[in-house]
Amino acid sequence: MKILITGGAGFIGSAVVRQAIRDGHEVVNLDALTYAANLENVASVSNAAGYAFEQADIRDRAALDRIFSAHLPDAVMHLAAESHVDRSIDGPGDFIETNITGTYNLLEAARAHWAAQGKPEGFRFHHISTDEVFGSLGDDGQFTETTPYDPRSPYSASKAASDHLVRAWHETYGLPVVLSNCSNNYGPFHFPEKLVPVVILKALHGQPIPVYGDGGNVRDWLYVEDHADALLTVLTRGEIGRSYNIGGENEARNIDLVRTICAHMDELRPAGAPHADLISFVPDRPGHDRRYAIDPTRIRDELGWRPSVTVEEGLRRTVEWYLANEDWWRPLLGREGVGQRLGTG
Repeated sequence: MKILITGGAGFIGSAVVRQAIRDGHEVVNLDALTYAANLENVASVSNAAGYAFEQADIRDRAALDRIFSAHLPDAVMHLAAESHVDRSIDGPGDFIETNITGTYNLLEAARAHWAAQGKPEGFRFHHISTDEVFGSLGDDGQFTETTPYDPRSPYSASKAASDHLVRAWHETYGLPVVLSNCSNNYGPFHFPEKLVPVVILKALHGQPIPVYGDGGNVRDWLYVEDHADALLTVLTRGEIGRSYNIGGENEARNIDLVRTICAHMDELRPAGAPHADLISFVPDRPGHDRRYAIDPTRIRDELGWRPSVTVEEGLRRTVEWYLANEDWWRPLLGREGVGQRLGTG
């Protein structure tokens, strides 16, 4: 297939680009190259046959129409989004414009392209979303594909809105869509404002490691390369109009995740041990969801997919990658907002 991947220079998007090229697909990587994007993320495939890059903003409908006409993709994988909750608290406007208006523009451009090509049966529009649209869980239970939406941050509200738009374009116009909602991703090439890379880099530099609240917030952790494999499985084998929850089957409290990373740092960079002494509890994020957990039954039973990497193995791989790739993360530390506490309300 020729796949148009939006946000393909970002963390998850670049993993999908790399996996799609390995799987033999052609890829058109569309990215606006905003602060969290990095073309170094796809440097390993940038010279591959069948790879093309287009710098464009999904808020620019004319640019989208040009790209569809020039490349004639067989499918769209929509990952372009503003995604950092703390930034959404400080500046919700960018999240509304990109995640809602941008998704609308992409849906309309894809619909026009699909119609112009005679509405081919094999065309797919895969919208990639988050488990945060479901809100917060108590101590028990898991999110399923039928869990009512209950977003609680500007980020999750904007993603919930985009999910509803995609479903509406399927029901109203017949656009062949599939959707997926994932749990927290981690792994190589993760922009250094999210929890896992922040902990690694703070530990590496002997700086206080910030943990929100009491550290008891629970997330299901999904290794990014597992996620990329799942997304391509949903694209190629998922049922039209259906959504799939993608989880790592690895629930952990934030404080336990941080301590695991510190233990890996103790072993791999013992000069700073014990790194757990650097843990510093800080005031919680406003509206911080207490627990997320994914029920992966549908994707496991219908598509035969389940994660291959445990959180223990994935965290060690991730720590090793950051320690070996200072030339990747060092230039990013100077970007706006990195290393600063955002979203304090």
